[in-house]
Amino acid sequence: MSSPHPPPADSPDPPSPSSPPSAPGGPGPLPSLPHRVPDLGAMVLLLAVARHGSLGRAARDVGITQPAASSRIRSMERQLGVALLDRSPRGSRLTDAGALVTDWARRVVEAAEAFDAGAQALRDRRDSRLRVAASMTIAEYLMPGWLIALRAERPDTAVSLIAGNSSVVAVRLLSGEADLGFVEGLSVPEGLDGTVIAHDRLVVVVAPAHPWARRRTQVTPGELAATPLILREHGSGTRQVLDAALAVHGGLARPLLELSSTTAVKGAAESGAGPCVLSELALDEELSARRLVEIPVAGVRLRRQLRAVWPAGHRPTGPARDLLSLTAGPAGAGRG
Repeated sequence: MSSPHPPPADSPDPPSPSSPPSAPGGPGPLPSLPHRVPDLGAMVLLLAVARHGSLGRAARDVGITQPAASSRIRSMERQLGVALLDRSPRGSRLTDAGALVTDWARRVVEAAEAFDAGAQALRDRRDSRLRVAASMTIAEYLMPGWLIALRAERPDTAVSLIAGNSSVVAVRLLSGEADLGFVEGLSVPEGLDGTVIAHDRLVVVVAPAHPWARRRTQVTPGELAATPLILREHGSGTRQVLDAALAVHGGLARPLLELSSTTAVKGAAESGAGPCVLSELALDEELSARRLVEIPVAGVRLRRQLRAVWPAGHRPTGPARDLLSLTAGPAGAGRG
């Protein structure tokens, strides 16, 4: 019986109850396999039966029991609505419908094998190289040990390391020029995800002949802020932490020198040019040899977290994941 009020000819059909709704403004629901298409494992089993002419031998071939294989074939027959095998004491023979289904299944399985081979090729290409971007302190004083350990695990992976300040690391990751990064700043740069891998402490150091090396009282935060220092450049993690720590004490004075290398900063301080602030990771040798002297500073916290970072939503995989796991071991432990 027709409806007394039929819909206009151009009105859209109502959505099917079985179809998932599409997202607003999206391209529509994702296609799904028809419900009568068997799963890949069932097709592989059917091919084995065709090959061996025996359900028992086919079951052994694919690594399941004969009852499980028989149950799976019967389930496949119910799903398709046709008989696939004629069973007898002498073995199992394909029906005419079974021969057709087997031919179709062979093409599906071959396509799946080609898909798997292609995916493996992509993984092999990914695993053949690792591009790391790291801030200067991490690149110079922590990364060598991690890369030696990674080479023992992945000898065939070619690793390239780009050293720069934390801002440069973020740019490299966001532009796709690096797979994994390491930074020293106060927070995870915008557009990246990350995890804390270690902790670090910044220290104030001077040459032994500097007046601060002979004073009996601690340097105050105000004195440190007002003193022209030998500093790393803007964008470095060291500079970010120092700027934040001294902001409430008037901010940093105009730098005595501003250098883009930890080694250059240490060299300038050793020459007696003035005080500098660096990670204690970078100062072991100089402090032990008394080429530089640590100066205590009262009432200011110069600590920071070292982080591994990667583009947001893209958790590291392959060699990048392995390198990240190495930073959590004893070799990756930073100082508290």
